[in-house]
Amino acid sequence: MDGYINREEFIQELILREQIRDLAKEAYANHSHKQNQQVLEENKLRDLIRKLVLEAAEDPSPHENTGINVLADLLKKIIPQVETEYKLLTTDPEQRESFRAHVVNAAQNALATTRVTDKSQEGDMEMALPPMQEQEDEEVDINLDVKAGAEQDDEKFIDIEDAPTPEEGEEEEDTFGLEGEDETGRNFAQRAFEKIEKQILEAYALLSNEEDKQLFYDYLITNLKLYFDKFEDELSSSLPEPTTDEYEEEAEEGEEEFGGEEELGGEEELEL
Repeated sequence: MDGYINREEFIQELILREQIRDLAKEAYANHSHKQNQQVLEENKLRDLIRKLVLEAAEDPSPHENTGINVLADLLKKIIPQVETEYKLLTTDPEQRESFRAHVVNAAQNALATTRVTDKSQEGDMEMALPPMQEQEDEEVDINLDVKAGAEQDDEKFIDIEDAPTPEEGEEEEDTFGLEGEDETGRNFAQRAFEKIEKQILEAYALLSNEEDKQLFYDYLITNLKLYFDKFEDELSSSLPEPTTDEYEEEAEEGEEEFGGEEELGGEEELEL
């Protein structure tokens, strides 16, 4: 009887173990399925985030200031042209330093001239229209002032024929170059700025708000300098290591000696 009970218990225990094993397999399968689902969901989320980031990079939200928005659009057009010219100057760092100085200085001068003109025009507009009573008085006395006005106009007339012209063989004054800067860098900078000057002035001319103009000017100069720093870092990592004539001579002698040993070794191997 005891043996029969033991067998029954043993059979029940086997059945219980089998059930536990099935439950464990089912639980593991469910867990693996959940993990796979979680991985798939995470991958979908990453793809979505990547897509949103790319879309944001391609179509960034406008800045709260119009001047900055206009400048951002301008930089997309002019920076590639400046970069192309800058990275052609690889003989000497002084060429690139000269290029940088000339471009920044030219941009400052171009906008400074426009800014002075704007302020001058604002002053003229304020003085252009006299009070109504003064206008009426001028209309009454207009005939009396015709002759005097004509004489004043004659005094203001500038005779261009009398203006001095450069004599044959005489060079015109260089208004672009900076004293003490590398000439090659200056030439490349002038060529680059001739390509972008019109775009800069046209972009600035779109702005009327003084805050927009000021931010456009400040951020243009700052960004030009920052991009030049970026270009220089990129060149520093790609340009060959500087060398000297003495080093090259020593290296060539070492290569000749090493090459002779190789030839000798080759002959020995052939003989063997």
